[in-house]
Amino acid sequence: MGGKAKILFVDDDPEILATLKRTFRRKYLAETALGPLRGLEVAAEHGPYAVVVADLRMPGLDGLEFFTQLKKLSPETVRIMLTGYADLRAAMDAVNTGHVFRFLAKPCPEEELAESLAAGAALYAQATAERDFLKGALRGIIKLLSDLLALQNPEAFARAMRVRRLVADMARYLGAPDAWRIELAVTLSQLGGLVLPQDLFAKLRRTGDLAGDEARLFARHPGLAGDLLANIPKLDEVAAIIRHQETPHAGAGRDVPLGAKLLKAALDYDVLLTSGRARDQALDALAGREGLYDPQALDALTALAGEREGLERREIPLSALTPGMILEDDVALPHAAVLATSGQMVDAGWLACLEAESLPGDVRCRVLAPPAEDAPPPGLADPELLALLRRVGRAQGSP
Repeated sequence: MGGKAKILFVDDDPEILATLKRTFRRKYLAETALGPLRGLEVAAEHGPYAVVVADLRMPGLDGLEFFTQLKKLSPETVRIMLTGYADLRAAMDAVNTGHVFRFLAKPCPEEELAESLAAGAALYAQATAERDFLKGALRGIIKLLSDLLALQNPEAFARAMRVRRLVADMARYLGAPDAWRIELAVTLSQLGGLVLPQDLFAKLRRTGDLAGDEARLFARHPGLAGDLLANIPKLDEVAAIIRHQETPHAGAGRDVPLGAKLLKAALDYDVLLTSGRARDQALDALAGREGLYDPQALDALTALAGEREGLERREIPLSALTPGMILEDDVALPHAAVLATSGQMVDAGWLACLEAESLPGDVRCRVLAPPAEDAPPPGLADPELLALLRRVGRAQGSP
């Protein structure tokens, strides 16, 4: 774009449009649209525009209605309205509803319109810069939290990764409008594991059940994760999904997000699988828990679990391990010292540790493998650091 802001002029008079484009084409990437309907088409096909200037009185759709639709299409576009009528009420409506940045009378002096365009373009640049910054910061925060969980509690991190694809598939199967929030919520769903013992998650995976104080402590993790995320801007809806991930469907009311209902069914299905149930047995067990799951969540799970569970069970040599796989067996050194425990997710750092060991070439293990088209889950950017941390941990007696 060469640094020029994109400006769109919308009017029902082709001569006015030609004059405006000729006047401002050197300073801006100026485009025109004849009439409001064409203006919406151009905005959809060639936008977003930094500034859109439109006449108030146009046939078919007046300027205020046009800007109402444009705001839905491109919320950050700055809108300037021109009119040849002394219509104070229209001006007040336009400004008060937030659809218009400035309201200028026609004929408008070139200097006044130029100043308004410059102010609008600057406002748009500021808004988009802030949006991009927030997106980048949010991505960084999410990766930081995921990395911390992978280091602090690999069992909790692996649990989230085991159900990530399945829940994403369920959300798409049901046409969830906020599927990206659901996928993000799954990734961060076990964040409460930062402050809970890893043994709780490991015991649940092995036995399928917790009781007494262990069950009460484990039940706290969704609330802990929700409290952490509620303090991060733009993540309040994600926090709500995570907070309700263990809420039973019966009596839950309408406040439980769809993502939480999907996550509840998928997590309980994962517990049954990892503790030894076959797929059909696990699905039958879920179906027998009357009132515990949302019917459409259970229908989606039943439809997808057979062929698209999200992770495929394989038995492979250690040399074939890749990041994102989840171990179903303990992996031991020749003298029975444990190198990794079942339930651990394979990452670049752990593979670096493995390469340093002199293991027989025929050693095999069972794994849960993500589909080939899936990208590896989030991981630390420095595999050497993670490998060093694991070696130190083993030297101190931890797995």
